[in-house]
Order: sequence, then C-alpha cells, then structure tokens
Amino acid sequence: MINREREIYRVTVIGGLVNAVLLVAKFAAGVLGHSAAMVADAMHSLSDFVSDVVVLAFVRISNKPQDSSHDYGHGKYETVAATIIGVALLVVALGIIWSGVERIVSWWHGEELAAPGMIALWVALLSIALKEITYWYTLRKARQCDSSALEANAWHHRSDALSSVGTTIGIGGAILLGRRWTVLDPIASVIVGVVIAFVAFRIIKCGLDDLTEHSLPDSTEKEILDIVMQYPDVSNPHNLRTRRIGNSFAIELHLRMDGAISLASAHKRASAIERDLRNRFGAATHITLHLEPVKKVEDIFVEKE
Repeated sequence: MINREREIYRVTVIGGLVNAVLLVAKFAAGVLGHSAAMVADAMHSLSDFVSDVVVLAFVRISNKPQDSSHDYGHGKYETVAATIIGVALLVVALGIIWSGVERIVSWWHGEELAAPGMIALWVALLSIALKEITYWYTLRKARQCDSSALEANAWHHRSDALSSVGTTIGIGGAILLGRRWTVLDPIASVIVGVVIAFVAFRIIKCGLDDLTEHSLPDSTEKEILDIVMQYPDVSNPHNLRTRRIGNSFAIELHLRMDGAISLASAHKRASAIERDLRNRFGAATHITLHLEPVKKVEDIFVEKE
C-alpha cells in the first residue's frame, strides 16, 4: 500500500528538479543563441516550476483528515491546486501565442528576425527528452495515487515537451533553411501555444466541475446502482446524488426495503452496501443511505383512515 502524500511529494520534487535544470538551461540558451522562442519556452518551464510549488503546498493540506471545520475533509484543496495549475498554463499559452504573433507581424512588415544558434537547438532536444520522460512518470504515479493535481502537473510536463517540439522545429528550420525562414520559429510557437491552451482549458474545466459539485459520470452512477441492486431485498434506489471531494467520491442515495424487518436487519444490510461501495470506490468514499419502508396495500388503507 503506497503512502499517497509521500508519493505525490516525491514525484513532484523530481519534476521540480527537472524544471529547475531546464529553466536555467533554456534561459541561457535563449540569450546566448539569440532565440526568442527558447526564451518563451523558458517561461513555460518557469510556470512548470511554479506548478510544482503549488502542488507541494496544496497536497499537504488536502491530505489532512476531517476536523470540526471541514466535516468532509480537505480534499477540495487538491482540486483548487489543479485549477490553479490550469489557469497558470493558460496564461503561459496566451503569452506564447501573443509573443509569436508579434514576431510574425514584425517579419511581415520587413523586419529581419535573428537566426537562432545551435545551442538553442540542442537544449530544445534535451527538453523534449527530459519532459516526455517526466510526463509519463508523473502520469503513472497520478493514476496510482488517484491525484487530480498530480495529473494536471503531468499534463503541464507534456505541454512543455510539446512546446519544445515547436521550438525545435522553428529553430531547426531557421538554421537549416537560412534567414528567409526565421519566421518558422514564431509560427511554431503559436501552434504550440494553441495546443497548450486546449490542455489548460481541459484542466480548468475538470477543476471547476469538481468545485461546482458536478455529478460523477453516468457510467459511474450506473455502477453504483448495480452494486446496490445485487441485494434482492433492496428495491427502487432513487434520488442518487454524487460528487467528487478531491480524490474521493461522495454518494447519497435513497432505497427501499421491507418495512416489517427489524431496525438491526436494515442497518446490517445498509452496512453491507456501504462496504461494497467503499471496496469499489475507495475507503474514503462518503456514503449516505436513506432507507424507506416498502408500503403494503393494507398499510395504505390504514393511513387513509
């Protein structure tokens, strides 16, 4: 059984070290190699580094147990962290697009763009390799830990790799094809910026869905009902309400049982259902079951009298 908080911290620290190395290397290569695209890529690495800091800060809070002021625990803080990362990623994407468009306009009006140096190309290739490895490593750990913040951070690593792909194409094209094609650098950066923006929107949407109590997917809700209905003495499950609390689920459900059975028997059945749901969706799943008696025909006549 993995220690979730410790694992998230370890993965995030490793990613942070990679980002720190690339941040310094990209800024140096951008300045020495006269590559505006590489400088923009360095800014992306800076946002990655900030994202790592956000994850480290918020995951510690989200793993705190419930207390008197947070009856459902602190899981939402992890969702807040993922949303912040998405917003940071969107800001970086818009900055890359804006910078690229400005350089394209300048080239269109006759300005000669400086050709980047080989050092910028080599650092871009190094960035692709390191960030792609970090992406797959972080994504695998995010799924093991069921961490939305860690998954958002993984996509941040992937977006940096994609950004470096665009930078490599632009720098490589400018070097190989000559000064007439230096515009390839900003064109590639704009395309990559758009891709990053789409990733950011996806992360932000997922975060806002959780923060605004969006229901779990239909397939998950169907699975919940299937688990409940495996008991023949339970009928008509209804008023199902679901949501996420960080990396945990919250489930509220009404169901009907024979009104003639004892309270102890009804409690035993409800406990069995809760156990099955937690076995499937995690021990931290919040479950509220409301039991209703099935009314017989004679009971209805008694009530009317």
